[in-house]
Amino acid sequence: MMKDYTDERLNMVDSQLAHRGIKDKRVLDAMSKVPRHLFVPSEIISIAHTDQPLSIGESQTISQPYIVALMSECLKLKGEEKILELGTGSGYQTAILAELGFSVYTIERISTLSIGAQRILEHLEYENIKFKVGDGTLGWPENAPYDGIIVTAGAPKVSQVLVNQLSEGGRIVIPVGNSFSQELVVVSKINKKIKTENICGCMFVPLIGKHGWNKEKKYY
Repeated sequence: MMKDYTDERLNMVDSQLAHRGIKDKRVLDAMSKVPRHLFVPSEIISIAHTDQPLSIGESQTISQPYIVALMSECLKLKGEEKILELGTGSGYQTAILAELGFSVYTIERISTLSIGAQRILEHLEYENIKFKVGDGTLGWPENAPYDGIIVTAGAPKVSQVLVNQLSEGGRIVIPVGNSFSQELVVVSKINKKIKTENICGCMFVPLIGKHGWNKEKKYY
């Protein structure tokens, strides 16, 4: 019988999240519930709850727990929102969003990751997630507008394409910068005007796509 890692998960929430300033109870509850160990390769399950990003293959990572919680908290979700996620990855952040919002639309450019994430999330019986393989920097205009947009890779700038797909009162959480330095940014649309707030420094893999970085070039 596979270990459920409940103790490790609860300790992660207490020591890495609550003690570092994550206050949103819904976020803390979601992070306490979602089995993080299922979203990492089997050979590193023992370190799934450590305070670090981990490789999930295809040169991609699962973000450290604190960053997942911080980005989720920055969306200020109440439970009725439609959310767009750019970068499904292994599906962990997707699961957290599915706990916090009403519906999640998630895009991943690497098909093997999308398929793997869908398999895990269906096993966990999430029914409020829609998956797409493609260029996330284009968004998912057919289902716009979104109350929240979360970008789980570093972008060169906040794309107007995403701003256009954001609902009035909505928020985009996105890392912006280059390969050496990124800032986690929250963009809010209020009375059709954009407000930008810098949260903290961070480091993500590059956002590849038409309105992101070119995968054939270095990221400056």
